[in-house]
Amino acid sequence: MTDADELRRRIRELLAAHPPADTERLDFLRARFDAGLAWVHFPEGLGGLGLPRSLQAVVDTELAAADAPDNDPRRIGIGLGMAAPTILQYGTEEQKARFLRPLWTGEEVWCQLFSEPGAGSDLAALGTRAVREGDDWVVNGQKVWTSSAHVARWAILIARTDPDVPKHRGITYFVCDMTDPGVEVRPLRQITGEAEFNEVFLTDVRIPDGRRLGEVGDGWRVAQTTLNNERVAIGGRRLPREGGMIGPVARTWRERPELRTHDLHQRLLKLWVEAEVARLTGERLSQQLVAGQPGPEGAGMKLAFARLNQEISGLEVELRGEEGLLYDDWTMRRPELVDFTGRDAGYRYLRSKGNSIEGGTSEVLLNIVAERVLGLPAEPRTDKDVAWKDLAR
Repeated sequence: MTDADELRRRIRELLAAHPPADTERLDFLRARFDAGLAWVHFPEGLGGLGLPRSLQAVVDTELAAADAPDNDPRRIGIGLGMAAPTILQYGTEEQKARFLRPLWTGEEVWCQLFSEPGAGSDLAALGTRAVREGDDWVVNGQKVWTSSAHVARWAILIARTDPDVPKHRGITYFVCDMTDPGVEVRPLRQITGEAEFNEVFLTDVRIPDGRRLGEVGDGWRVAQTTLNNERVAIGGRRLPREGGMIGPVARTWRERPELRTHDLHQRLLKLWVEAEVARLTGERLSQQLVAGQPGPEGAGMKLAFARLNQEISGLEVELRGEEGLLYDDWTMRRPELVDFTGRDAGYRYLRSKGNSIEGGTSEVLLNIVAERVLGLPAEPRTDKDVAWKDLAR
């Protein structure tokens, strides 16, 4: 029996014991996790079976055909795409057992406490401090641009634990309980009118040392696992042809011939081809992930994702003419997810402006591609060997 055959047998057993039509959604998701059909490449007992990552498609296809519920991956994308692989690689057995199941089922939402007002593009310059007091760390500082903080139970957090060493070496990685005293979440209203992300203030927040990921002072290396997976999660999602932003534009072009011009036709053809190339490149990147953790190549995919979204949404606004200037709702809301294709052209145009900032600015990602993918010389860094406390701020 092949691995795929064994998977299908397990799927049949899951569906027989927990028929989707008669089983509560959460009960089904928990049973799926316990059967090893959440992430098949994860270890047994942690939602997986230790099988090749490529076989996940077998599970997803079979369960979709059975109309089984999914875990609403867009709502819990930070947990799935960033926290889970980091916990798997650096977490203790106790941490893996505690966090991975409710993370995957969506019972506990995660957010990411990385960026700060003075350390956005230069993340290693962060100033949030964590000071050891017995078995706890006391954390003080401010984080910003935190998606889903208003609905999150847990956060992945990096903080400075040693200001006397260069900035990359004095950082430690923690899991922060967003319900703990001293954690304050404030909405940040965006150009769309919504506040899908927030600023987070940490005042004497006590984090047990048992919620530290990796060694003390090794947080930058741990964070690279998160960041590499984040870029793939944002820019390397598997899509069908005309999936993503190009889909609504192509549909409008086909359904509204009165809007067409020769110039718009040429631009749409160019962007359609580029979107298809990016989609196929994303497929290849997904196949490469079968062999291990994502590398710096994900930075290139995220770059393409940001540029294409902004150009495509701009073309859509022009194609729709006066309609493209309309906006459906400026009401201040705090949504749980970003819905690019479920909203109107005005929303897509405004929201896509953030794509070149979130998940690493395009300028930083260009440096990553240049240095780590193309092997070009690194930019001169005068602060490389200077203690963080001595840096000009």
